[in-house]
Amino acid sequence: MFNYEVDPALLSPLVPDGTELDSWNGLTYVSIVAFRFLGTRILGIPIPLHQDFDEVNLRCYVRRDTHSERRRGVVFIREIVPRRAVAAVARLLYNEPYLALPMRSVIQPGPRLAVSYSWRRAGRWNTLAAQAPPPGTPPADGSLEQFISEHYWGYTRQRDGTTLEYQVTRPPWMVAPADTHRIDADLAGVYGRDFASALRQPVSVFLADGSAVAVSSPCLVSPDAAP
Repeated sequence: MFNYEVDPALLSPLVPDGTELDSWNGLTYVSIVAFRFLGTRILGIPIPLHQDFDEVNLRCYVRRDTHSERRRGVVFIREIVPRRAVAAVARLLYNEPYLALPMRSVIQPGPRLAVSYSWRRAGRWNTLAAQAPPPGTPPADGSLEQFISEHYWGYTRQRDGTTLEYQVTRPPWMVAPADTHRIDADLAGVYGRDFASALRQPVSVFLADGSAVAVSSPCLVSPDAAP
């Protein structure tokens, strides 16, 4: 997870109706997150050759207050996967901004865990990589790592302007701050020049151990759902 402080004005046009930008200590963040899907089922069904694959996404953070709770969630700005069918289903069901490109990843276990994720676009491989001790510590209460890793809802603006909401159910992840990291990528090519300019220097990079994850069916956010 590569995390960047950004001007909220950059994100305001992307905030779905019924939500507002979330912040940590008054600051607004986006993250580039790379991970592996393993044993994936779509609508409960395992699809041959589409169960294990990589993803790299750029996300920002929002919240929605209901009558009973504050729901902290993410909005995906761009998601890269290597499977065209996965991208097509996600665009159809969630209107998520998926892009299908060739991808590869390397995970080297040991006293220092080394991970790298790459995607191929315009004839070149783009890579992000980090090294850290294997994640084994829960993020400290109130920390940036906790803020970044513990958003359990997803929000997506639909073509008609309405908002879809879905819940992500999983345990909290263990984390480890990266002691080395790098990005060698054409970020403007996938995120646009404005975001590329904002993604020059991360304020935080850490590895998370991951877990089993369940994503609920999406539902529409009612315009009068907020108290």
